[in-house]
Amino acid sequence: RAHGETRPLGSPDKISFSAFADDVIALMDYLGLAQAIVGGISMGAGVCLNLALRYPDRIRALVLSRLAWLDQPHPDNLATYVEIGSLIQQHGAQQGLALFQQSAAYQRLQDEAPDTATSFVGQFLNPRAEEACIRLKRMPNDVPNRDRAAWASITVTTLILANHNDPPHPYTYGEIAAKLIPNSILKTITPKSVDKQTHLREARGTIRQFIQQEAQHGTI
Repeated sequence: RAHGETRPLGSPDKISFSAFADDVIALMDYLGLAQAIVGGISMGAGVCLNLALRYPDRIRALVLSRLAWLDQPHPDNLATYVEIGSLIQQHGAQQGLALFQQSAAYQRLQDEAPDTATSFVGQFLNPRAEEACIRLKRMPNDVPNRDRAAWASITVTTLILANHNDPPHPYTYGEIAAKLIPNSILKTITPKSVDKQTHLREARGTIRQFIQQEAQHGTI
């Protein structure tokens, strides 16, 4: 919802972690999948957390990459997404981008985390930017769940990927999740801002190895 080519946008009230998780379960039901390995990046990792907590019997193993949420809404690391959503709503995508690129925050990101700056610009360049920008304002105000202590109830093996130099995805979030989720493995990978291709290669390789090891252990 409000991502990719998913149409129609639907009710704004359904732009939430729980609704997205329910959508995944509906898809699994449609495909006849009793269980699945689930994994996601950033917001997708939050959806997977929601799934694991609300539908634990449907999860075989879990992959959480570059967490952007813990258990509190309005995290500082996501404030720029809300700002971008407001700029698009108030000025349109083209003028909103011009205003954003004039900001001190954008100039600083270009120096410190250029991949993040490029990602933010991409929000304005999305062909559906003006239609779907509601997600940029609603999702940072939501959370996968509101009590991180509940993460201790996750029993499946969980791979957590994190990297430094990635403002929307603090490395500390990965560390916190690894401490709270009992059967978890934290892997540090190269930031995109250092080398995007190395980042992708390490992420894919680590996930592939994780799935292979779980298969050998008979978990999946």
